Amino acid sequence: MKSLFQGLKVGHQKEQQAKQWLKKQGFKIIAENYHCKGGEIDLIGLRDESLTFFEVKFRQSYNYGHPAEMVTSQKQKHIVHCAKTFLLKNPKHQDRAMQFDVLTFSANQTEPDWIQNAFQAF
Repeated sequence: MKSLFQGLKVGHQKEQQAKQWLKKQGFKIIAENYHCKGGEIDLIGLRDESLTFFEVKFRQSYNYGHPAEMVTSQKQKHIVHCAKTFLLKNPKHQDRAMQFDVLTFSANQTEPDWIQNAFQAF
């Protein structure tokens, strides 16, 4: 149980690091941990009138694969579903250009690797 709690704590820390890094990149974070039935989006950012849905992933090492590999097709479907829910509840953003990006961290990395347009809405 202790390792699960530590994992959640590290995950939260990495999301906060990602949030601060995105702000330095010019994003306005308009939602964090946006929940909908069946999923969650870690961060939603706005920059240059474009909306970006971010998934943040962390792995201590690459021994079991890259953190981005954790964003499976099933996970992508959940994120897209939540994005659609977000847009229905926030119609002022419906006409914006949008994309789905993944930010990954490993070990003691303080700035994420940024995979832009990591996947498309189905």
